[in-house]
Amino acid sequence: MARSPYGNYGHAILTAGAMRTPGRVALTYCGERSLTYDELNRIVNRRANALLAAGIVPGRRVAALLNETLQVVEVYLAHAKIGAVTAALNPYWPVETVRDVVAAAGCTAFVYDETVEHVVEQIRGSLPAVTAWIKDLPAASDAEPPLGGYHDDPLALYYTSGTTGLPKAVVHTHASSLATAQIWLDVPRGPGSVFGTGAIIWGIGFPAIVGPALYAGMRLVLEQDWGPANFLRVVPRERVTHVSQIPSFYSALLGSPDHEGVDLSSIEVIILGGEPLTATMLDRIKARLPQAGVFSFYGQTEAPYTCMGRVDDGSTPLGSSGRARTGNAVRVTDPSGHPVIDEAGEINLAGPHRMAGYDGLPERTAEVLRGEWYVGGDLGTISADGVLRVLGRREDAILKHGVWTQPATIEDAASAQDGVAEAGAVGVPEGAADQRVLLAVVPRAGHTLDPSKLALALADTLPAHQRPDHIVVAGELPHSQDASGGPGKLLRRRIRELHGHLLA
Repeated sequence: MARSPYGNYGHAILTAGAMRTPGRVALTYCGERSLTYDELNRIVNRRANALLAAGIVPGRRVAALLNETLQVVEVYLAHAKIGAVTAALNPYWPVETVRDVVAAAGCTAFVYDETVEHVVEQIRGSLPAVTAWIKDLPAASDAEPPLGGYHDDPLALYYTSGTTGLPKAVVHTHASSLATAQIWLDVPRGPGSVFGTGAIIWGIGFPAIVGPALYAGMRLVLEQDWGPANFLRVVPRERVTHVSQIPSFYSALLGSPDHEGVDLSSIEVIILGGEPLTATMLDRIKARLPQAGVFSFYGQTEAPYTCMGRVDDGSTPLGSSGRARTGNAVRVTDPSGHPVIDEAGEINLAGPHRMAGYDGLPERTAEVLRGEWYVGGDLGTISADGVLRVLGRREDAILKHGVWTQPATIEDAASAQDGVAEAGAVGVPEGAADQRVLLAVVPRAGHTLDPSKLALALADTLPAHQRPDHIVVAGELPHSQDASGGPGKLLRRRIRELHGHLLA
């Protein structure tokens, strides 16, 4: 039985759109270039046909190290059409990590752009298995290439960030990536919807952001920088309606007066995940963007966007991540693996969007894939009506006076105090049976903070096991690098490293 072309990710995401609405603008790049669905499809076809001519056959593993967001879209979709397996490399990795990941993945071809030529020069001699190094491709036909991958065939390796060892390669298929692209079944959009994003699209950001936008027929606004300063320029220029970010982005955006007077009225949907959304932060977002619906989501690289719910209108309780998306499932299990309701346990995720496994790590795959469920180690609770509340990971929790506390509870209380832009709480010493609470805070622009006065204010709102034992006023808090130009996830472990000695 012939396999349907709509089981091929590149065909379903892009070619179908080019046939449906060829003249609709698919993509705007850095305010300099706009491409219709037909134009973008023809560009991807030329890349795909040139890759085929260069010997990139279905199933061949191709490392992709790209900084330019437009090239990411073109190359990833070209690989998808011809059935090549993309190893989606992070351009922010150290050179040694890039080299070792390519070797571990068994890549025999390497696609890159001119911004990373210095990296290629350093690793080329140590990767003899890579026989094709591709920066520039010759002209080729823009006709549809022969499709080479479908359904459960591997589409790409997307990498998780780990604290030790090499990043794990998460295998997603054409089918799992298409299932992720269907998030707009659960989030409102209209015929004029415009999705704005930055360089975070390499890796899992591609099937979680680019794929859904194109699949839904939206206009995708691609930027190299999606930090607060450029965000304030691009949103009014392009009339961006939809964004997906982490709450820390709004700490930076709204903690500065630069946003005042900027027209952000086009924003209709804000999707937030990756870290807790506090009541204080939600209040600040809604005060500045009252017209926007705010959605929380939960997922991992292994199962993106599993749960989602709107939190600003009361339909989903604040602090939760909503219910499982259409076609997905979530449950919470106790240590023996039995499902529990309204009790803390391990979060289990299931659905067609779930990964196929970790590449080359069968034992690790067996640990986290339990039948149809992915169990990644996050803790949470689920209500009888299916609302998931993520508690975090056990290593992040603070144990004081024999009681566990998630840092977000303390951080929310601190952020609610006048003059506090952002807060980060950790337990010290790490892993101790009884810890003390270290709180680091950043003042809002034009404010100063007195640790002793802040401590007194928090003593009135927090129980004894959550009250800070020491407060540090810092110029900024450590965040991961998310390539957008804005702050990534809050690095609580780094707060302990920087300031933990103050509680020694």
